[in-house]
Amino acid sequence: MTDPSTAPGTWGACRFCGVAVPAGATHCPICGEANPLPAAEIRSAPTRVRRRLFMTSAFRTVIVVGVCAALGYAMISAVLAGPPVAADPLTTAGMYTIGAGNTTVISGEITGGDFVLGNYSVVDPPGVNVTLSVYNSTQWDTLANGGLPGPPQWSPSPGPAVRIIYSAPVTDTFYFVFGNPFPIASHIAIEVYIVTEYESNVGDDGFGA
Repeated sequence: MTDPSTAPGTWGACRFCGVAVPAGATHCPICGEANPLPAAEIRSAPTRVRRRLFMTSAFRTVIVVGVCAALGYAMISAVLAGPPVAADPLTTAGMYTIGAGNTTVISGEITGGDFVLGNYSVVDPPGVNVTLSVYNSTQWDTLANGGLPGPPQWSPSPGPAVRIIYSAPVTDTFYFVFGNPFPIASHIAIEVYIVTEYESNVGDDGFGA
Protein backbone atom coordinates (compact mmCIF):
# COMPACT_ATOMS: atom_id res chain seq x y z
CA MET A 1 0.00 0.00 0.00
CA THR A 2 1.38 3.45 -0.94
CA ASP A 3 2.50 5.69 1.95
CA PRO A 4 0.20 8.75 1.82
CA SER A 5 3.12 10.98 2.85
CA THR A 6 4.78 10.33 -0.51
CA ALA A 7 1.74 11.22 -2.62
CA PRO A 8 2.18 14.23 -4.93
CA GLY A 9 0.90 17.45 -3.43
CA THR A 10 1.24 16.23 0.18
CA TRP A 11 2.02 19.06 2.56
CA GLY A 12 5.28 19.05 4.51
CA ALA A 13 6.41 20.86 7.65
CA CYS A 14 8.66 23.76 8.53
CA ARG A 15 11.85 22.39 10.09
CA PHE A 16 11.92 25.36 12.55
CA CYS A 17 8.35 26.17 13.70
CA GLY A 18 6.67 22.94 12.63
CA VAL A 19 3.77 24.59 10.84
CA ALA A 20 2.30 22.79 7.81
CA VAL A 21 3.86 23.95 4.55
CA PRO A 22 2.36 23.46 1.06
CA ALA A 23 4.06 20.95 -1.21
CA GLY A 24 6.74 22.57 -3.35
CA ALA A 25 7.20 25.60 -1.08
CA THR A 26 10.77 26.79 -0.60
CA HIS A 27 10.13 28.84 2.56
CA CYS A 28 7.79 28.59 5.54
CA PRO A 29 4.90 31.04 5.05
CA ILE A 30 4.84 31.74 8.79
CA CYS A 31 8.44 32.15 9.99
CA GLY A 32 10.28 32.32 6.66
CA GLU A 33 12.60 29.36 7.36
CA ALA A 34 14.05 27.93 4.14
CA ASN A 35 13.95 24.33 2.93
CA PRO A 36 10.77 22.94 4.54
CA LEU A 37 10.71 19.20 5.14
CA PRO A 38 8.65 17.22 2.63
CA ALA A 39 6.17 14.89 4.31
CA ALA A 40 8.18 11.85 3.22
CA GLU A 41 11.30 13.11 5.04
CA ILE A 42 9.79 14.06 8.39
CA ARG A 43 10.25 10.59 9.94
CA SER A 44 13.89 10.42 8.86
CA ALA A 45 14.78 14.00 9.84
CA PRO A 46 17.58 14.54 12.40
CA THR A 47 16.59 13.91 16.01
CA ARG A 48 16.80 17.57 17.05
CA VAL A 49 14.51 18.56 14.16
CA ARG A 50 11.96 15.89 15.00
CA ARG A 51 12.14 16.90 18.67
CA ARG A 52 11.50 20.55 17.73
CA LEU A 53 8.56 19.54 15.56
CA PHE A 54 7.11 17.51 18.41
CA MET A 55 7.57 20.33 20.95
CA THR A 56 6.03 23.01 18.74
CA SER A 57 3.10 20.74 17.90
CA ALA A 58 2.56 19.96 21.59
CA PHE A 59 2.82 23.66 22.48
CA ARG A 60 0.18 24.62 19.92
CA THR A 61 -2.08 21.84 21.19
CA VAL A 62 -1.73 23.12 24.77
CA ILE A 63 -2.63 26.65 23.64
CA VAL A 64 -5.72 25.47 21.75
CA VAL A 65 -6.88 23.30 24.64
CA GLY A 66 -6.23 26.16 27.08
CA VAL A 67 -8.23 28.65 25.03
CA CYS A 68 -11.12 26.20 24.65
CA ALA A 69 -11.10 25.54 28.40
CA ALA A 70 -11.06 29.27 29.19
CA LEU A 71 -13.94 29.96 26.81
CA GLY A 72 -15.91 27.05 28.23
CA TYR A 73 -15.33 28.27 31.79
CA ALA A 74 -16.39 31.81 30.86
CA MET A 75 -19.57 30.59 29.17
CA ILE A 76 -20.52 28.25 32.01
CA SER A 77 -19.82 30.97 34.60
CA ALA A 78 -22.01 33.42 32.69
CA VAL A 79 -24.87 30.91 32.52
CA LEU A 80 -24.63 30.05 36.22
CA ALA A 81 -24.35 33.70 37.26
CA GLY A 82 -27.46 34.68 35.30
CA PRO A 83 -28.16 38.13 33.89
CA PRO A 84 -26.54 41.12 35.62
CA VAL A 85 -28.70 42.84 38.20
CA ALA A 86 -28.51 46.62 38.21
CA ALA A 87 -28.79 48.35 41.56
CA ASP A 88 -32.13 50.10 41.99
CA PRO A 89 -31.72 53.89 42.26
CA LEU A 90 -33.94 53.83 45.34
CA THR A 91 -31.69 51.35 47.14
CA THR A 92 -29.02 53.63 48.57
CA ALA A 93 -26.90 54.34 51.62
CA GLY A 94 -24.72 57.38 52.08
CA MET A 95 -23.83 60.65 53.75
CA TYR A 96 -25.29 63.82 52.26
CA THR A 97 -24.37 67.46 52.85
CA ILE A 98 -27.36 69.80 52.53
CA GLY A 99 -26.66 73.52 52.38
CA ALA A 100 -28.71 76.05 54.34
CA GLY A 101 -32.19 76.41 52.82
CA ASN A 102 -31.43 73.74 50.22
CA THR A 103 -32.50 70.18 49.53
CA THR A 104 -31.07 66.90 48.30
CA VAL A 105 -33.09 64.48 46.17
CA ILE A 106 -33.16 60.70 45.72
CA SER A 107 -35.42 59.53 42.91
CA GLY A 108 -36.43 56.43 40.99
CA GLU A 109 -39.38 54.55 39.55
CA ILE A 110 -41.63 52.65 41.94
CA THR A 111 -44.15 50.07 40.78
CA GLY A 112 -47.61 50.66 42.22
CA GLY A 113 -47.94 48.84 45.55
CA ASP A 114 -44.18 48.46 46.07
CA PHE A 115 -42.38 50.01 49.03
CA VAL A 116 -39.38 52.17 49.79
CA LEU A 117 -38.16 51.58 53.32
CA GLY A 118 -35.28 53.12 55.23
CA ASN A 119 -34.38 55.93 57.57
CA TYR A 120 -32.36 59.09 57.88
CA SER A 121 -30.50 60.65 60.77
CA VAL A 122 -28.73 63.97 61.25
CA VAL A 123 -25.04 63.59 62.02
CA ASP A 124 -24.03 67.25 62.27
CA PRO A 125 -25.19 69.47 63.84
CA PRO A 126 -27.07 67.01 66.04
CA GLY A 127 -30.75 67.44 66.79
CA VAL A 128 -31.72 69.30 63.60
CA ASN A 129 -35.22 68.48 62.33
CA VAL A 130 -34.74 67.56 58.66
CA THR A 131 -37.83 67.58 56.43
CA LEU A 132 -38.80 64.90 53.91
CA SER A 133 -41.40 65.24 51.16
CA VAL A 134 -42.19 62.66 48.47
CA TYR A 135 -43.46 63.97 45.12
CA ASN A 136 -44.62 62.19 41.97
CA SER A 137 -43.25 63.09 38.53
CA THR A 138 -45.96 65.65 37.77
CA GLN A 139 -45.47 67.45 41.07
CA TRP A 140 -41.72 67.40 40.64
CA ASP A 141 -41.92 68.98 37.18
CA THR A 142 -44.09 71.73 38.65
CA LEU A 143 -41.67 72.27 41.54
CA ALA A 144 -38.63 72.26 39.26
CA ASN A 145 -40.24 74.98 37.12
CA GLY A 146 -40.87 77.21 40.13
CA GLY A 147 -44.51 76.32 40.63
CA LEU A 148 -46.44 75.04 43.62
CA PRO A 149 -46.60 71.22 43.51
CA GLY A 150 -49.43 70.87 46.00
CA PRO A 151 -49.40 68.55 49.01
CA PRO A 152 -46.67 65.88 48.76
CA GLN A 153 -47.57 62.24 48.29
CA TRP A 154 -46.11 61.58 51.74
CA SER A 155 -44.32 63.64 54.33
CA PRO A 156 -43.44 62.39 57.82
CA SER A 157 -43.04 64.77 60.74
CA PRO A 158 -39.64 66.51 60.59
CA GLY A 159 -37.06 65.13 62.98
CA PRO A 160 -33.35 64.39 63.51
CA ALA A 161 -33.95 60.66 63.04
CA VAL A 162 -36.93 59.49 61.01
CA ARG A 163 -38.01 56.13 59.62
CA ILE A 164 -39.03 55.93 55.95
CA ILE A 165 -42.01 53.73 54.99
CA TYR A 166 -43.56 54.72 51.69
CA SER A 167 -45.87 52.67 49.44
CA ALA A 168 -46.46 54.00 45.93
CA PRO A 169 -50.17 54.17 44.98
CA VAL A 170 -49.38 53.93 41.24
CA THR A 171 -46.37 53.21 39.07
CA ASP A 172 -44.43 56.44 38.57
CA THR A 173 -41.10 58.11 39.22
CA PHE A 174 -41.03 59.44 42.77
CA TYR A 175 -38.73 62.05 44.29
CA PHE A 176 -37.66 61.92 47.94
CA VAL A 177 -36.74 65.50 48.82
CA PHE A 178 -34.75 66.04 52.04
CA GLY A 179 -34.62 69.65 53.25
CA ASN A 180 -32.35 71.73 55.47
CA PRO A 181 -34.65 73.90 57.63
CA PHE A 182 -32.09 76.64 58.29
CA PRO A 183 -32.49 79.84 56.24
CA ILE A 184 -29.92 80.52 53.54
CA ALA A 185 -28.54 83.51 55.49
CA SER A 186 -27.51 81.21 58.37
CA HIS A 187 -24.96 79.38 56.19
CA ILE A 188 -25.49 76.30 58.36
CA ALA A 189 -25.02 73.11 56.34
CA ILE A 190 -26.11 69.79 57.79
CA GLU A 191 -24.76 66.28 57.39
CA VAL A 192 -27.44 63.60 57.01
CA TYR A 193 -26.97 59.84 56.69
CA ILE A 194 -29.73 58.41 54.49
CA VAL A 195 -30.58 54.77 53.84
CA THR A 196 -33.30 53.67 51.41
CA GLU A 197 -34.24 50.22 50.13
CA TYR A 198 -36.69 49.31 47.39
CA GLU A 199 -38.97 46.43 48.44
CA SER A 200 -41.22 44.63 45.98
CA ASN A 201 -44.73 43.79 47.08
CA VAL A 202 -44.57 40.54 45.05
CA GLY A 203 -43.76 37.46 47.11
CA ASP A 204 -43.46 36.85 50.82
CA ASP A 205 -41.51 39.88 51.99
CA GLY A 206 -43.68 40.66 54.97
CA PHE A 207 -45.85 43.19 53.10
CA GLY A 208 -47.72 41.13 50.58
CA ALA A 209 -48.68 37.61 49.62
